[in-house]
Amino acid sequence: MSTSRTIVCLGLLAAWGFFCAGLAAEDVAPVAGDVTIVAHGKQARSAGGGAADASDVVVWLVPLDDSSSAAGRNAAGGRKPEIIQRNKTFEPHVLAVQVGTLVAFPNEDPFFHNIFSLFDGKRFDLGLYEAGTTRTVRFDRPGVSFLFCNIHPQMSAVVVAVDTPYFALTNRAGHWMIEGVPDGRYEMHVWYERSLPEDLKNLARPIEISGSTRNVDRIRILQNPNFTLAHKNKYGQDYVPPPASDYAH
Repeated sequence: MSTSRTIVCLGLLAAWGFFCAGLAAEDVAPVAGDVTIVAHGKQARSAGGGAADASDVVVWLVPLDDSSSAAGRNAAGGRKPEIIQRNKTFEPHVLAVQVGTLVAFPNEDPFFHNIFSLFDGKRFDLGLYEAGTTRTVRFDRPGVSFLFCNIHPQMSAVVVAVDTPYFALTNRAGHWMIEGVPDGRYEMHVWYERSLPEDLKNLARPIEISGSTRNVDRIRILQNPNFTLAHKNKYGQDYVPPPASDYAH
């Protein structure tokens, strides 16, 4: 066989290998599990007496070997991630993205907003921008970014940037599911806004994913009893009442 034909055959084999790896990642069952929020040593309860809302917990898997990092896809599923400003709130309140993702911040309120993040994660200040406009931020390093509006103190959101394509957020019942995870060894990490960093760090652990074990043991997250959403403005000062203008209400 000539050298050129050999090179072509090797190229086709390599391409076929990547294609099969992609199919394998798509065909496997999702990795799934559940989270329980624990307060003061007991399962947290809602005001109505039922189980507490366990949504907005971020779970992500970092590959520990080459086989588990060979394939995968961003959990955003190709959608452009965004956090909308609407009715003086951020929607969604928590967004998880892969490092390098560009996130849009459209203003759908009929007045100005000023989004900023000066704490850990990605530090930025988008300045004042009006209704119907959008600004973007690229989250180019792993970390947790706490977002606020410099005009409206009740507004807060969080962007969690992770250095892996395998991540998910829990629903209200605490269930999470990550698609397309190849068999292999991973380190599992968890983040929850109302927990202490040291408690979350203790939840990180190695796990083995295979065809027969794709369900993860229930994760119990301790809630910080002193958690508060109170914060300062971007100048480190208390918020002042906005001026009597439709542009900042």
